[in-house]
Amino acid sequence: MKRRKEKKAINNQEFTKMKKLISTILMIAVFTTLACSQNPAKTAMGAVKGTMHDYKYSVSTTYLIFVNFGPEVTNTHHYEFHFGYKITPKDKIGIKVATWSLFAPMGIPWGPYIMKESESYPGRIRESGIGITYQRILWKGLFTSIEILPLKKTYQDENKKKTGDGFKLYTTYHLGYHIPMFKNRLFIEPQIHCNYWPIDTKGLQGFEEKENKWKNNYFLFEPNIYIGVNF
Repeated sequence: MKRRKEKKAINNQEFTKMKKLISTILMIAVFTTLACSQNPAKTAMGAVKGTMHDYKYSVSTTYLIFVNFGPEVTNTHHYEFHFGYKITPKDKIGIKVATWSLFAPMGIPWGPYIMKESESYPGRIRESGIGITYQRILWKGLFTSIEILPLKKTYQDENKKKTGDGFKLYTTYHLGYHIPMFKNRLFIEPQIHCNYWPIDTKGLQGFEEKENKWKNNYFLFEPNIYIGVNF
């Protein structure tokens, strides 16, 4: 009983930390956007003088790889990298490589259940894949993008032993703002995205019971920040 109370306390603390992290990310995004847009004339003048470079290639990742050091029970071991190529001044295509380890269903909506121990799988699902991305600049730094990622699912028991395989087609739809830094050598992209997986094969019994409880194949309005370098 004492151990359950301790785990519940850890889950509540993690949920509180997650809410604070999301608030911090949104605040950083707002203030950074305002700071970088205070003097658009100066930015335009810099571009005319050649101080801003128009690079064709980019490599970026998400802030999520920097939060892989939390408690193991809620650590998703998330690693994600994007390799982009600018085909026009407003259009970029790319390749996405990602892997993560799920401890609970993706379809749990925002709320107290998202980190609750009772919703956890009887093990883990490791999802890994390589996909494609497309980004379109709408106005100044405002952009929209789509990412399509086929994922191989590997089911693991509580001892991390493989127990089965599966497949998921994972897509995300983004609205964000591109902020160049250091003469466009570096950039950050605060954004909100919605996740939708139209194809998801059925899993092992214990895992499927948790999935069926929510019956969602989407997760809405997830905040994120991409951090990248142009070359």
